[in-house]
Amino acid sequence: MKPFQFKQFSIQQSKTVFRVGTDGVLLGAASAVSNAKNILEVGTGSGLISLMLAQRNPQAEIHAIDLNENAVMLAKENFENSPFKNRLKVFLQDYKNFNSKEKYDLIVSNPPYFKENESEKDIIARQQTELSFEFLIEKSSDLLSEKGLLSVIIPFESGLLFEKYCNKKSLYLNNKIQIYGIRDSKPKRLLLEFGFQQKEADESELVIEKSPRKYTDEYLKLTEEFHQFSK
Repeated sequence: MKPFQFKQFSIQQSKTVFRVGTDGVLLGAASAVSNAKNILEVGTGSGLISLMLAQRNPQAEIHAIDLNENAVMLAKENFENSPFKNRLKVFLQDYKNFNSKEKYDLIVSNPPYFKENESEKDIIARQQTELSFEFLIEKSSDLLSEKGLLSVIIPFESGLLFEKYCNKKSLYLNNKIQIYGIRDSKPKRLLLEFGFQQKEADESELVIEKSPRKYTDEYLKLTEEFHQFSK
């Protein structure tokens, strides 16, 4: 498959690993990374999100895990070919069995959200049977530092349930971006960040396209340090 070229790094892709998509780009571009020294990405796939976070925070040390051996091999290749290779590590690891002595300032995940998927393509990356929202939240709450954040992008309709699970583990909404695929459409995704600190959440909206294949100024601004296209 053809590599996906960003301004400072490229992503080799594979038919056996979930490909570069808008959800990953949004999470990598919008997660609150500035105060994070130690970052964990759960379900790294090609390594895209970790690479974006490494670019945005030159001091961050990033661990990425995936239970797909092909994904781990691909992410390792992408990490080693990037300018950030000394700060990136990838592990073949199921989050269910993952343990760490250190706490993380930021845990990011583009989690699975289809409960059923009859096709074989992306079956691990996109089935809740492998990693449920509830378990993702429970495990992350144990691994976050005191001021750490859990940052995810999920379907719009899953937002209330995800927040409910987070509140059970004393994680509270800090930031919410409501994402629309195209102007005047229904909301498609939510980018949510939760932390142990209770505060009034920042809420905003983002429209990706003003018309088919025509990106909005706000999306171009958010991704301008990564994408190579113009307005």
